[in-house]
Amino acid sequence: MSHIDSRRVICFRSRGSSSRARARIWSFPRVWQQALKLPAYYIIEVIDKHFDKLSKKDKDRVLIHELLHIPKNFSGSLVPHRGRNHRIDSRKVEELFKIYDNDSSRR
Repeated sequence: MSHIDSRRVICFRSRGSSSRARARIWSFPRVWQQALKLPAYYIIEVIDKHFDKLSKKDKDRVLIHELLHIPKNFSGSLVPHRGRNHRIDSRKVEELFKIYDNDSSRR
């Protein structure tokens, strides 16, 4: 996921949300970028009542899942769960998590 500019990914914690999601990613559409003269940004929102109950490893998996929605061109749009040449699912998340976890344990 080297295409992700971490300086333009903002994390946000929501409290008191009625959402059933653990986390969600928000885009910054091109029309907003042009109107405000800003580059693309993404916001990853974690829903405290669901996210906080997870283990550290499951939290990492959730964040990996959300990061997979960022397209390779970092345009401000979002990649859907299923597309012609890709799929965001637990298999893909687990594949990337194992790479991340192995790398983290070496530090």
